[in-house]
Amino acid sequence: MDIRKLGAAGPEVSAVGLGCLGLTGGYGPVDEDAAVALVREALERGVTLLDTADFYGGGGVETLLGRALAGVRDRAVIATRGGAVFSGPGRPTGFDGSPAYLRRACEASLARLGTDRIDLYYLARVDPAVPVEESVGALAELVAEGKIGHIGLSEVSAGVLRRAHAVHPVAAVATEYSLWSRDVEDTVLPAARELGVGLVACSPLGRGFLTGTVDAASLGARDYRRNHPRFSPENLARNTGLLVDAARIAAESGIPPARLALAWVLGRGDDIVAIPGTRRRAHLLENIAAAAERLGPAHAERLAACFPPDAVAGSRLPQPPTAARSQEPARP
Repeated sequence: MDIRKLGAAGPEVSAVGLGCLGLTGGYGPVDEDAAVALVREALERGVTLLDTADFYGGGGVETLLGRALAGVRDRAVIATRGGAVFSGPGRPTGFDGSPAYLRRACEASLARLGTDRIDLYYLARVDPAVPVEESVGALAELVAEGKIGHIGLSEVSAGVLRRAHAVHPVAAVATEYSLWSRDVEDTVLPAARELGVGLVACSPLGRGFLTGTVDAASLGARDYRRNHPRFSPENLARNTGLLVDAARIAAESGIPPARLALAWVLGRGDDIVAIPGTRRRAHLLENIAAAAERLGPAHAERLAACFPPDAVAGSRLPQPPTAARSQEPARP
């Protein structure tokens, strides 16, 4: 497994991490013992970055990771998120970036994870009611106390990144980045590189779409993707047409579509790591194999051309829950 450094002074992590959103059951049933075994196998195979959030499963995924890491904590780089307001296993109902809330959230995550430090702690979203400087200042205090190793930001603009970084070095920005979600390349990625901040590519397989195995019939009634505009029946039908040329390239190269899509993301720079999520061992092994693939510039350009940004139907951002819509901050 390739090892990459997140940010100029951030942690060293595996090029391919494990996104743990799928362990909430939002993409299908999850057996807890099987999930623990999956995490441990990931560690055995060189995956070090385990990415979660305090609101995944209402804190349940952090608890599960704490169980999986018993006795092997030092083999993992734990990344989690704080600042989301939640009262159960569903999606957040809002965000709170106040110093008092972030401290409580961090300490609760430490307890669930069964550890005395969180290697990379993200501000889940910027709270529009709290200046980002104030939120990051609070996280900086937690760094000074040894409860947090490094600070990260999730889904921020280039301007907000600059403001935050001026308060305390930011190790990483987490945002969606894949063949069909490339808006980060416009301003955020250049700013991150200028500041020496790493990029953590969330949903690098387009929430499974880029594997070529997702259709309307495969989405269960409780599947999270039903909240995403790109997966509405009409948009999904249109977007599936974009996979035809990509599938042809995969067949020509002898590389499975999922591995090819991950290799494309990893090939965008050594300052980028990917955190594909899975609950299945076979998919884990396929994701890990992507770290060994090397795509030439022409190959990468052909793949990118299969997904023109103006041809992708639907926003990449999920629809906020109706009850929380007024609290859902606009993307900064």
